[in-house]
Amino acid sequence: MSDGFPPAPGGSFPTAGGFSSAVGGSSSVPTAGRSSTAGGFSSAPGGDPPAACLLDERALAAALEREGYFADEGLRTAVHLALRLGRPLLLEGEPGVGKTEVATVLSRVVGRELIRLQCFEGLDAGQALYEWDYPKQLLQVRVAESRGQEVGDLYREEFLLRRPLFRALEADRGAVLLIDEIDRADSEFEAFLLEFLGDFQITVPELGTIRARTPPVVVLTSNRTRELHDALKRRCLYHWIAFPEVDRERAILRAAVPGLEERAAEGLVRAVQRVRGLPLLKRPGIAESVEWARGATALAEGGSPWPVALRRALGLLIKDEEDTRLVAGHAEELFRDV
Repeated sequence: MSDGFPPAPGGSFPTAGGFSSAVGGSSSVPTAGRSSTAGGFSSAPGGDPPAACLLDERALAAALEREGYFADEGLRTAVHLALRLGRPLLLEGEPGVGKTEVATVLSRVVGRELIRLQCFEGLDAGQALYEWDYPKQLLQVRVAESRGQEVGDLYREEFLLRRPLFRALEADRGAVLLIDEIDRADSEFEAFLLEFLGDFQITVPELGTIRARTPPVVVLTSNRTRELHDALKRRCLYHWIAFPEVDRERAILRAAVPGLEERAAEGLVRAVQRVRGLPLLKRPGIAESVEWARGATALAEGGSPWPVALRRALGLLIKDEEDTRLVAGHAEELFRDV
């Protein structure tokens, strides 16, 4: 398979008997050098904003809350400006603080498809943008040879495997593109993203320069396992998502855990805040506190007293053996008034 960009049309193509040159012909895929728009391959820079009403900051905040996302003022401002200015939004923070959820909720708020690119070490442009379906091309070659026919154009759209970045450019109504955990990808992939994030376009050998008809709303997340390049940060609006304060975390729990009593939510949030104050290897995020509340609620509904239910469900909050021992050693202090 591809180790990056696919071979140029008209070049050598492997067949069962060796190599056979691709035969040129009509194709809906433009050749290199053309300035094209994905989907229609005609230049159409710019596009509609996500939703005119959401350019109002208060309307955006209300829409996020209706979808169950309780953002603080800093995050609301960052999302508002990213939409208004058409800039990619780079979110950093501890794991579990709701970075990925921002993109998920935003896709519902703006009514666009969510397209996710999960980053990992070794991710290359071919896996993120497109690849040619070599097995299908090879089958085409063998069928043509068996029938004594010309192979024809092997680089038309039916042989194209669209990956997340390509699909985001092609979306007629636009998309919310989540580039998740970009810090897991290699620095070479960051460099590949620069053209995409700067102009919402990409240049590839066979397709020319492809511009989005409707620029996607882009959300990048990073757990800061390594420092990102300045060039990437310059193209983004940056925001650090911190652990929530008491009132906001309580509101999140009430929305995410139906049936959780107010007093129980207050006690649980106090306990979570104290746990985060310990020198843990991994401090629990919002996702863990929500799961802890759900688990403890289930145990409480089965008859377990609330403080006991919290301790029994602690494995949903703490995910490391050393951290578990540390929390157990401070149990009386952590759970004294829950």
